[in-house]
Amino acid sequence: MIPNHSMASTKSLLIITASDGENLKLAKQFAAIGKEIVKNPEIIDLTTLDIPIFTPKTQNNSCIPSDIDKLNSHMLSKSHWVVCAPEYNGSIPPVLTNAIAWLSVQDKDFRKLFNGRPIAMASFSGGGCMELLISMRIQLTHLGAQVVGRQLASNKSNPAKDESIKDILQRLLAMNPLNI
Repeated sequence: MIPNHSMASTKSLLIITASDGENLKLAKQFAAIGKEIVKNPEIIDLTTLDIPIFTPKTQNNSCIPSDIDKLNSHMLSKSHWVVCAPEYNGSIPPVLTNAIAWLSVQDKDFRKLFNGRPIAMASFSGGGCMELLISMRIQLTHLGAQVVGRQLASNKSNPAKDESIKDILQRLLAMNPLNI
C-alpha cells in the first residue's frame, strides 16, 4: 500500500548511512525511491560527523559533541528512519555503535530517541549481512524501536532491487510512531 498524499505529508523519512561507500549508494537508492512516497527524504552519513569515541570518561566530561546534539535534534524531527550499514566483523560498524551510544545518553531515558520509532534496516556487504542485520535488530528493539520485519541484504552478486526497496519503504511508512 502506498500512503495517500495527505498521509505521506505527515510522515518524514531519514536515511542514516554508516559508510561512505556502497551503503551510501544504497541510502541514495532509498532516497530516490522514497521521493515517490514522501516529501524530501534526507540522508545523514555518520562518517562525515565529528564524534569522539564514547566512553564513561567522555560522557562525564559533560561536553556533548556538537555533531551529536545536531544529529539527535535532526533524528527527533523525522518520523521514520532507514539505517543502511555494512557488516563489520560479523556485527554493527563502529561508527553506528558509537553514534547510538552517544545518542542513548542524551536523555535520562536511554530509549527516548528510539522508543516507538519505525525503523527499516538495509545493508550492502561482502560478508552476507545476516549477522549485522540480526545484531542491529536486537539493539534497535532493545531501544524500543518498531523494526520493520522485512530487511534488505545486498552485495555485488545480489544488488538491491528497486521493487524490494519500495516494498520496505511502504511497510515502514505504513507504521505509525508510538508516543511512549
